[in-house]
Amino acid sequence: MSSTLIERSAPEAAAASVGAAPRRRTRILSLPEARWALAATLLFLTALPLQLTGAPAWAWGPLYALAYATGGWEPAWAGLQALREKTLDVDLLMIVAALGAAAVGQVMDGALLIVIFATSGALEAVATARTADSVRGLLDLAPATATRLADGGTEETVPTGQLAVGDTVLVRPGERIGADGRVLDGASEVDQATITGEPLPVAKETGDEVFAGTLNGTGALRIKVERDASDSVIARIVKMVEEASETKAPTQLFIEKVEQRYSIGMVIATLAVFAVPLAFGAAFTGSLLRAMTFMIVASPCAVVLATMPPLLSAIANAGRHGVLVKSAVVMERLGEVDAVALDKTGTLTEGTPRVTDIRPLADAGLTEEELLALAAAAEHPSEHPLARAVVDAARTRGLALASAEDFASAPGIGVTATVAGRAVAVGAPARLGNSADDAVSALVAELEDGGRTAVLVEADGVPVGVLGLADRLRPDAAATVTALTALTGTAPMLVTGDNPRAAARLATEVGITDVRAGLLPQDKVAAVRERETAGRKVMVIGDGVNDAPALAAAHTGIAMGRAGSDLALETADAVIVRDELATVPAVVGLSRRARALVVQNLVIASVFITGLVVWDLVATLPLPLGVLGHEGSTVIVGLNGLRLLREAAWTRARAEGRR
Repeated sequence: MSSTLIERSAPEAAAASVGAAPRRRTRILSLPEARWALAATLLFLTALPLQLTGAPAWAWGPLYALAYATGGWEPAWAGLQALREKTLDVDLLMIVAALGAAAVGQVMDGALLIVIFATSGALEAVATARTADSVRGLLDLAPATATRLADGGTEETVPTGQLAVGDTVLVRPGERIGADGRVLDGASEVDQATITGEPLPVAKETGDEVFAGTLNGTGALRIKVERDASDSVIARIVKMVEEASETKAPTQLFIEKVEQRYSIGMVIATLAVFAVPLAFGAAFTGSLLRAMTFMIVASPCAVVLATMPPLLSAIANAGRHGVLVKSAVVMERLGEVDAVALDKTGTLTEGTPRVTDIRPLADAGLTEEELLALAAAAEHPSEHPLARAVVDAARTRGLALASAEDFASAPGIGVTATVAGRAVAVGAPARLGNSADDAVSALVAELEDGGRTAVLVEADGVPVGVLGLADRLRPDAAATVTALTALTGTAPMLVTGDNPRAAARLATEVGITDVRAGLLPQDKVAAVRERETAGRKVMVIGDGVNDAPALAAAHTGIAMGRAGSDLALETADAVIVRDELATVPAVVGLSRRARALVVQNLVIASVFITGLVVWDLVATLPLPLGVLGHEGSTVIVGLNGLRLLREAAWTRARAEGRR
């Protein structure tokens, strides 16, 4: 079967690369949690200025009441349902505290608490929905239909879900492969970055394995289906992400770990403070006022604020420096990390090949610029990533490119064209006719031993030079590996779908000794779980669809923002927006500072709560003074947590990461 290049127009190529199905994305306001939170926030923001400007209570009171109702009914209902299961959570306790604050005249404080809780619930719902969208959208990588070949050679278009093991399908140039299988006939280059993360298309010929959802290049392939659609690698990635998300240990803030005991203890104590004096003959009004004061001063507002401001301030500070941390839970977990697994392509490297070496042969009579210009002119019509890298290198040097005529491309071999009257061939040294030349062999061996991809250039059938191309290491990769080693006490692990030789070369450059190469997505998950079984809390940093299961399975997952796939970005707990690896150790250091401030704040809040509670029980604590003490402790711990908003906090965290 012929596999000669059929040049496609730009719109056709774009359509083929995008795929047939549109991306599915849940709208924020389609979520009830988001609508209720928005309503509560708008009501609160409307009532607050009216109250502060001295408007009569009838003007702002109903607005606050509606804010309580719209923002509080869901957590209140969930709390009541939890009570039916004989559990008591802090959410219900906070609703009770908000109502208690309103009962003693602190209507605005209670409404603010309601708004904060409603907004937090809405953000969690949005994050969950977006992750589900991306998992479902991953299935869109596989085409909806495929061309199945009957025994007589006739073609029929069928849904990919109807393909059975043993069927033969035809994949034309530019189409996505519809099923996992093996090549029966034809040759092409397949972009399978979604599965393996490899930066360059992989040559495929008879007997080679191919995966559903990967993009066929310039040749036609006949493929025998070897797996059902439900068992394809893409389907297994979806399943692994879902399973990892479901089985991941529940993430809790520090204070939530004691919520049951605190909630039950506070309710019992409040009832006791009311009932015991009443049983000994105390006045009903006095007992009720004492119990109400006790509930106010013992309410967990200060404790919650002891936890949230440091973490939220750290999130805001990290966001200013290009790291999007998705929740306070994530910010807390970042500081617990003691092991790191790094992807290669697109994470430690930039993810695109670049010309690193230009080696004209001694007898060719060409300079480096002339060799590069000759190769770039021949490669100019090609869409191959290596061809684009050669052309970009020539343009960067400001070289003028002659026009190419009689252009042709052979998958897995290279391109041929007539440039300025010379027959030029550019391609794989092992596939071109004169690769056995001793000088060529020496150059190719030198480049490949250094982890480069060697490209041979011939003119009129004679080798004239060799180009070396490689995926360029990010400038801050080595420093980041060193910093993460210092922070966690152990060197990061490299997990990649790329070939072992390229992985080993890069690992040597950045100082990594534990290299796992040639991994499929499930292998990356296994490597992460191996570390976690040994008691480690692993942070995974990656960018591709093939990294998503490991990102979901890890203690904490971080995705590269610029080139990251939708699934990786949604599955990850944090995103490096500007792809600056050096921010990773900085945000880990910032998380550890936030955790230290949380402990400080909990001590401060505990001292205040204990003092006020003892005063209320031993003597008579006036309600206004109790409210003042409660609010004072809240303000103190809040301001203490806001210290992490300062630029100095990030500077210190980054400096600690470099030690």
